[in-house]
Amino acid sequence: MARVFWDTNLFIYLFENNAEWSPRVVEFRQRMRTRRDELLTSWLTVGEALTKPKEAGNAILEKSYLNFFLSGSVELVAFEAEAAKRYAEIRSRERVRPADAIQLACAAAAGTDLFVTNDSRLSGLVVSGVTFITGIGRIPY
Repeated sequence: MARVFWDTNLFIYLFENNAEWSPRVVEFRQRMRTRRDELLTSWLTVGEALTKPKEAGNAILEKSYLNFFLSGSVELVAFEAEAAKRYAEIRSRERVRPADAIQLACAAAAGTDLFVTNDSRLSGLVVSGVTFITGIGRIPY
């Protein structure tokens, strides 16, 4: 069993049935369930996922996304004191965008085994508290 943190883009692919990436995300989630891995993300992901439905004025889709995140199938990590310390550490030594640093800091604070993203700029970074950071195309299982 592993603690696996998904970056926002994986949820977007899942929700929007992205032709290229959605099948990979669905397969990955099924394998995670088989292995009894824990799925984590941050509250930032929730906000980012709700943005497009909010912009479109689609209250039904917005509520659907929110219900998914509040269903208990995803551990939502808050940006609190430990994450704030890790954020400062990441931003002081890596050239990553603030939102990416928040995601990585939350993952680190939660003790993540695998951080999965489709942002090639993050793949391969070394962040204390995260065992591996990889792209969706290179998931090790």
